Amino acid sequence: MKKKKKIGSGIFMGLIVLFLYAPILYTIVFSFNEGKSLTKFTGFSLKWYSKMFANNTMMEALFYTIACAVLATAISTVVGTITAIGLSKSRKVLKNIVEQVNELPIMNPEIVTAIGLLMLFSAIHIEKGFFTMLLAHIMFCVPYVILSVMPKLRTLNPNLAEAAMDLGATPFKALTKVIVPQCMPGIISGALIAFTMSFDDFVISYFVTGNGVSNISILVYTESRRVNPSINALSTLIVLIITVSLVLVNIIPQLVARKNGKSAGVENI
Repeated sequence: MKKKKKIGSGIFMGLIVLFLYAPILYTIVFSFNEGKSLTKFTGFSLKWYSKMFANNTMMEALFYTIACAVLATAISTVVGTITAIGLSKSRKVLKNIVEQVNELPIMNPEIVTAIGLLMLFSAIHIEKGFFTMLLAHIMFCVPYVILSVMPKLRTLNPNLAEAAMDLGATPFKALTKVIVPQCMPGIISGALIAFTMSFDDFVISYFVTGNGVSNISILVYTESRRVNPSINALSTLIVLIITVSLVLVNIIPQLVARKNGKSAGVENI
């Protein structure tokens, strides 16, 4: 009976994994298709990759997407981390109010946020482009960073910073050398979420950008009405970039920890 349950669970999990990853594998396979067909594989070819790299519109969209995601992630991570640390030392009433306000951008429908930002930028006469898209991405990324860092701060000893300052550390060193390293798992998680949210955002970006500035999601939307296999090549490149980034984020901390462990072992000897 137990073996049947294990077999059934394995089949069920396999079907779920297939359902989730089959479209990605399908896109990757047909990015190497020689023909234009998206249903029949006629032969292996790299011509769609060469056309993708020769397409200035696609390269510009890729550049704007990566640049906006990296900048929005860096800024929102710093702002969100500082805000979370400040809230952890604030009064309970103020802390509860700010936390409730922080959840509004997350719970609010994207279309409502997009229209609100569009009206705001129009009211203050800011020309739509890369700058407005970056501001919008920072706005909706900061709450995710705060939500990722706050749980880690709750687990820390509230007297940790004071203890560091009693031992001679300045307030800035107590923050950067004691508090921030202890919160690093939450900070990294928040940064990864912010990067993902910024990288694949469409609704908000579509409303707040202009002047020939578009990210990958907007480009895919505009190209979706016609058959363009170069989009498959672009999607495969994005999957490769994200996969490599995730592997590095997960492997580098392990290598650093292992190196530190070996160094500590040598010193003990």
